[in-house]
Amino acid sequence: MALSKVNFNSMNVTPAASKAIKFNSSNNGLETGDLGGSLVLLETQTLSSAAGTVDFTSNIDSTYKEYVFKFYDVHPATDDQAFAFQVDTGTNTSYNQTITSTFFNAQHDESDSNTYLMYRTTGDQAQGSSFQRLTEGSGNDNDQSCTGILHLFNPSDTTFVKHFIAQTHNAHSGNYAMNNFIAGYVNTTTALTRVRFKFESGNIDSGVIKLYGIS
Repeated sequence: MALSKVNFNSMNVTPAASKAIKFNSSNNGLETGDLGGSLVLLETQTLSSAAGTVDFTSNIDSTYKEYVFKFYDVHPATDDQAFAFQVDTGTNTSYNQTITSTFFNAQHDESDSNTYLMYRTTGDQAQGSSFQRLTEGSGNDNDQSCTGILHLFNPSDTTFVKHFIAQTHNAHSGNYAMNNFIAGYVNTTTALTRVRFKFESGNIDSGVIKLYGIS
């Protein structure tokens, strides 16, 4: 019989850290666990010195159907550089998988003299194997950086291509605010297990990138 009333004052259920109290699968009692759609932090990489790439080589497997990368205040050592990513399999570490993608962005400059909403052919790919742009050229002034989120769907699937969606923002080297929308797929049915981030030229000299699974 399904529960129609719960007396929370008489309950003695203590959830573990990062867990929630929820109805069990039979709807006749309570248990602790992850709620559907919960973000589970898997890895954090914090850059305190210059690095050419940031690699995630573990924690991407069949545990979750969706993985989320959040990056905060990623700063290029070289001015006017696009932040980008590529993926690979466990047996291939070349990070040159075939990608087809779209790239739109909106921008507005500090002088209020230029506004744009456009499709960016500099950021899309048609069966290309380059690193996929997540931003246009980020500035390397002390107060400029890029921030955003990348969703990678079902990377362990061996039947379908691997879809991704990203929304990012960067302070452009030309003093523009740039909002970027990227989507596409990796054209492989081999399971993906690795993700690499980098600027198209030069090092990443600071920033934080977090990897989550969605339960």
